[in-house]
Amino acid sequence: MADELHIVGFQVGRETYGVPITSLHEIVRVPEITVVPDAPVYLEGVINLRGKIVSVMDLRKRFGEKQVALNKQNRILVVEHSGKLAGLIVDSASEVLKIPAADVEAAPSVFQEGGLNCVSGLAGPRQPAIGRENEEEQACGPR
Repeated sequence: MADELHIVGFQVGRETYGVPITSLHEIVRVPEITVVPDAPVYLEGVINLRGKIVSVMDLRKRFGEKQVALNKQNRILVVEHSGKLAGLIVDSASEVLKIPAADVEAAPSVFQEGGLNCVSGLAGPRQPAIGRENEEEQACGPR
C-alpha cells in the first residue's frame, strides 16, 4: 500500500524512534569499535563491516540521554545515504511498524532548532518519531 510507511522501530532511553526501512542496510550486534582521535563525543569510532569501514555514532550521547554501559540488547542500525554507510548505536531495535501516512504529522519547529534536525514527523502516542531519509547527515547535525 503506497499510503503506508514501513518504519523500523528502535529505542533510545525511554523514547521510541524509527527510520524508514528503505534507509536501513542492516542491524548488527555491537562489535569492537575502533576509537577515532579528536572525534565528537557522540562519535564512538569505526567498525569493519565485512570489509567496509563504517562510522558509528551513539544516539544516547547525541540526544543528550543519560549514559549507560552497553549491554546485549544494544544494536547498531547500519543506515545508508548516498551510497555511504553509517552506524547508529541504539538501546534496542524492534519490529517493522506499518504506519498509515495520514497518521504522520509534520515535526514541530522545535525539532529543527539547535542543528539536530533529525525528526521529520511524529506518528502519535503509540508510534515512533520518524527519522529523515538522510540519517547520517541529519543525526550528526552541523559539521
